[in-house]
Amino acid sequence: MKQLTRITMNSNVMGGKPCIRGLRVTVGTIVGLMASGHSPATILQAYPYLEEADIYEALAYAAWRVEEIEMPLI
Repeated sequence: MKQLTRITMNSNVMGGKPCIRGLRVTVGTIVGLMASGHSPATILQAYPYLEEADIYEALAYAAWRVEEIEMPLI
């Protein structure tokens, strides 16, 4: 997987959730909008400070996260 440069996590922004470029738009928001049928064009209209590449990187990040296996440390 290529380096994801548009996804940031900062405990002072949205409680540390993965966000787009430090903005207050979470990966979960983008994925949720796409899952509910919104097109990238309508998302960009609602969030004009986003770029199309932000949307696709959010999707790539979400896909990568669901493939990760989390194991408890004992």
